[in-house]
Amino acid sequence: MSEPAASVAVLVPVKAFRDAKARLSDVLSPPERAALARSMAASVVAAAAPLQVWIVCDDDEVVAWAGSVGASVLWKPGRGLNGAVEEGVADLARRGVDTVIVAHADLPHALALSHLAAGEGVTLVPDRHDDGTNVVVIPARCGFVFAYGPGSFHRHREEAARLGLPLRVVKEARLAWDVDLPADLLAPDWDACPS
Repeated sequence: MSEPAASVAVLVPVKAFRDAKARLSDVLSPPERAALARSMAASVVAAAAPLQVWIVCDDDEVVAWAGSVGASVLWKPGRGLNGAVEEGVADLARRGVDTVIVAHADLPHALALSHLAAGEGVTLVPDRHDDGTNVVVIPARCGFVFAYGPGSFHRHREEAARLGLPLRVVKEARLAWDVDLPADLLAPDWDACPS
């Protein structure tokens, strides 16, 4: 008798669209920033196919949007990013998920996420500056402590070591390109970039 396939799910933390991307306020109006945030989050959900997607949030508009894109919701008000993600991962573990791919909602060029679940232990996808962590893949029950914010890539590497888990770093140009500053709105010619 063969082992059942491991269950994998994608967890996407999504901030209220009206509050998203404040650092772009010099170049985009509030409605434009909200539309951009919604569009980028939809790209990440699409890139998660065929895996089940869970949106962790604390905003009614995001809940309605999640339903419109076929994602489920984990409601986590007042937790902050790290707390909401940790609780979301724990909720998914209780639902029988073995591996969680945590992907940020501001990766407009993401094409695929499911292949990242193939590794053992922890997989990290840093941003293109090797500073932030755009995607984290972990065993759902490992007790990983998230530490997003400036320098998170280094902290997440240390967390994998603390847990004694194998670490794989995946550098993919499309997953490394997040949008925080005005210059990030101008993506390179992907045909000229290595994967």
